[in-house]
Amino acid sequence: MTASSVEQLRKEGNELFKCGDYEGALTAYTQALGLGATPQDQAILHRNRAACHLKLEDYDKAETEASKAIEKDGGDVKALYRRSQALEKLGRLDQAVLDLQRCVSLEPKNKVFQEALRNIGGQIQEKVRYMSSTDAKVEQMFQILLDPQEKGTEKKQKASQNLVVLAREDAGAEKIFRSNGVQLLQCLLDTGEADLMLAALRTLVGICSEHQSRTVATLSVLGTRRVVSILGVENQAVSLAACHLLHVMFDALKEGVKKGFRGKEGAIIVDPARELKVLISNLLELLTEVGVSGQGRDNALTLLIKVVPRKSVKDPNNSLTLWVIDQGLKKILEVGGSVQDPPGELTVTANSRMSASILLSKLFDDLKCDAERENFHRLCENYIKSWFEGHGLAGKLRAIQTVSCLLQGPCDAGNRALELSGVMESVIALCASEQEEEQLVAVEALIHAAGKAKRASFITTNGVSLLKDLYKRSEKDSIRIRALVGLCKLGSAGGTDFSMKQFAEGSTLKLAKQCRKWLCNDQIDAGTRRWAVEGLAYLTFDADVKEEFVEDEAALKALVQLSRSEERSVLFAVASALVNCTNSYDYEEPDPKMVELAKYAKQHVPEQHPKDKPSFVRARVKKLLAAGVVSAMTCMVKTESPVLTNSCRELLSRVFLALVEEVEDRGTVVAQGGGKALLPLALEGTDVGQTKAAQALAKLTITSNPEMTFPGERIYEVVRPLVSLLHLNCSGLQNFEALMALTNLAGISERLRQKILKEKAVPMIEGYMFEEHEMIRRAATECMCNLAMSKEVQDLFEAKGNDRLKLLVLYSGEDDELLRQAAAGGLAMLTSMRPSLCSRIPQVTTHWLEILQALLLSPNQELQHRGAVVVLNMVEASREIASTLIESEVLEILSVLAKGKESPITRAAAACLEKAVEYGLIKLNQDGD
Repeated sequence: MTASSVEQLRKEGNELFKCGDYEGALTAYTQALGLGATPQDQAILHRNRAACHLKLEDYDKAETEASKAIEKDGGDVKALYRRSQALEKLGRLDQAVLDLQRCVSLEPKNKVFQEALRNIGGQIQEKVRYMSSTDAKVEQMFQILLDPQEKGTEKKQKASQNLVVLAREDAGAEKIFRSNGVQLLQCLLDTGEADLMLAALRTLVGICSEHQSRTVATLSVLGTRRVVSILGVENQAVSLAACHLLHVMFDALKEGVKKGFRGKEGAIIVDPARELKVLISNLLELLTEVGVSGQGRDNALTLLIKVVPRKSVKDPNNSLTLWVIDQGLKKILEVGGSVQDPPGELTVTANSRMSASILLSKLFDDLKCDAERENFHRLCENYIKSWFEGHGLAGKLRAIQTVSCLLQGPCDAGNRALELSGVMESVIALCASEQEEEQLVAVEALIHAAGKAKRASFITTNGVSLLKDLYKRSEKDSIRIRALVGLCKLGSAGGTDFSMKQFAEGSTLKLAKQCRKWLCNDQIDAGTRRWAVEGLAYLTFDADVKEEFVEDEAALKALVQLSRSEERSVLFAVASALVNCTNSYDYEEPDPKMVELAKYAKQHVPEQHPKDKPSFVRARVKKLLAAGVVSAMTCMVKTESPVLTNSCRELLSRVFLALVEEVEDRGTVVAQGGGKALLPLALEGTDVGQTKAAQALAKLTITSNPEMTFPGERIYEVVRPLVSLLHLNCSGLQNFEALMALTNLAGISERLRQKILKEKAVPMIEGYMFEEHEMIRRAATECMCNLAMSKEVQDLFEAKGNDRLKLLVLYSGEDDELLRQAAAGGLAMLTSMRPSLCSRIPQVTTHWLEILQALLLSPNQELQHRGAVVVLNMVEASREIASTLIESEVLEILSVLAKGKESPITRAAAACLEKAVEYGLIKLNQDGD
């Protein structure tokens, strides 16, 4: 029986291999190995597994399997050849050639072996030549790059590309480093030519990546100040390349050496904290240097955002943040208080002040106690006072601009700054100025202040008339649109509460109409149109505004286009408007009893707008999908900008979850790149945002083919977010959807099952098998059934002293038909893979026979088939178990099933009876039955 089963599985594996299902073939060969194959069969199975691993490009495992085959049979020429192929791919040519020489000696006339030996011999010679000439090549590359006669030639361009490619491999980076490469790269940087500077910076990235000693040596040669100053050049590509290099250097200093190579400076003992502070100090200096490009200033802020705050609140050390606040808070505030491009001011871009706000917010959030926060407030207030008092009108403008920056970032600090003597009064007064620049600063401050509940009532009383006046009388669109946004903010103060409207009926619709008009006007610059989106972000709390907005195809198209533009500061406003339109904010239906109680006590009860009911929301989602909003959101997720904050990520996650709510819409979301965009959202951001994105991923994985939705390696990235939904702090629906999605993935391949096991999902899945909710319990059992194809899970069931097998047996007798189906499927799988489990089934419960009989008698053919397979496995496992089964009513049931119409059930039943005859438990009658 064992020999025939091994042969059958091997043939099945061969067929699967021919069809290209290498994972399936691997599973079949593995199962065959577990059935006690002979040494000769083991050699064949191991070499076949090696062939599968070669196809799957897992060359380490291919070598291991081929070696196991050779251990069983030293003359297995196929195993020797496959090991040589694996060794060749792993770069171990000297070992590969030995195996090929052995192959040729065993089969001298085999042309395949002869050709392979010639090829690998040529590769070895090439490698020897390459390694001996790499130093010369590096020197030659630098000579070409530094030769003034070669300016702009194709030869120079090729040399720079080769240098960058060489530096990407650690061995190549070490060669460049040892060949006096850093000094030569410094010469390239000193040329001032953009192409050469880019080549030098990209090569330095390879040299410094994950290597602390080379990073320290590079900074020592180039000078920290010199490297940081490259950020400030006008060429955007060079500035970005310098930003990337500095980020790599920060990571190397923080993490230390991860690879085995060390450079000639490896013996230097350095204090990474000191080197970090020197780098950060230079970045802070760059922020306020005159002559630095606006793009360079933005890149410096982006770097500070990435490297200064703690990655996790679990890390107790926030000393770097405290040091930056003490040394550089004033410099950051100076960028935040700058006005764009006036003479004599710092050069800033449209995104600079927003980046400064985000950095300030990150620093403030990284503080641990009231004393640290109080120091932050004190430094901000002292800076604002220093400009507000004694510097005339220009000083007041800078102070107000700084307050605006704080209100967009750490709003607690902004609110306190607003309360400083004379600040709010100056804002109101400057709104009436005849100078456009002064009005812009004041109106923006008023807008940001209006968003804070603490100040809104004051502004509602004192500022509405002023904003209306500005909106109606100003001839400048830039002023009118900002005044309109201020009115929008005040008009939406009631949020989604239909009963709390600040303005008269229809006023918010008029404001929204004007916002849409400005949004669609492509004659206005993107920076100004952004304010129209800001206005809609507030006004779309009103369901009437939402309905009109989604009906306006031109406005939706303009919103999508603007979200893809270089105006990055619009992202949060776009995401907010989409959250409002899809109603994807958190909303809890009020308890009717509490509502009655509140009415009785004459307390305010929030009311939902009639157009915010589910049917209206679904219709709005359809229109947003038709407008191409998914592709726009996908572009937003790809944004490499500090403006894509964790809060912004959360908003996008909420919208994605709303868009995939209906099954029929999920295909559209996947087609427009939604699956790819959700992965980074599920892995980075706020806890709520990651959970929402993970739930959206689960919905897509349940109803679509995961291999098409997440092609290539991306499918393995889905597992971790799905497993995160199994935690107890997630809702029952999230648990259920995660289990369903993991069930789908576990049924695809062994590699995916291994990934699920690696994420430690099995204990959580087992826990949900005991869940009271029948759908969650069923989903967990189905997931475990698919995971049971893995050896590690089979080991868990086979281990002594656990009730896993008992639970499956008992669930196979439950009333819930789908739960029985899942449990019986798991039993069938486990008893096929591990025959030893068959003898334990009668021990786990006294009702085991009744359960099996009920499966065999079930009108559901799926259950019948599973029951028949379990009985067959038990009969084949031992004569003793077979005897117990045949002595019961099972014999009669099997006899009836075996006479039925040809099907898997009749075949299994017939096989059981044949085995019973073989054991001598029953005899054939005269009819042969």
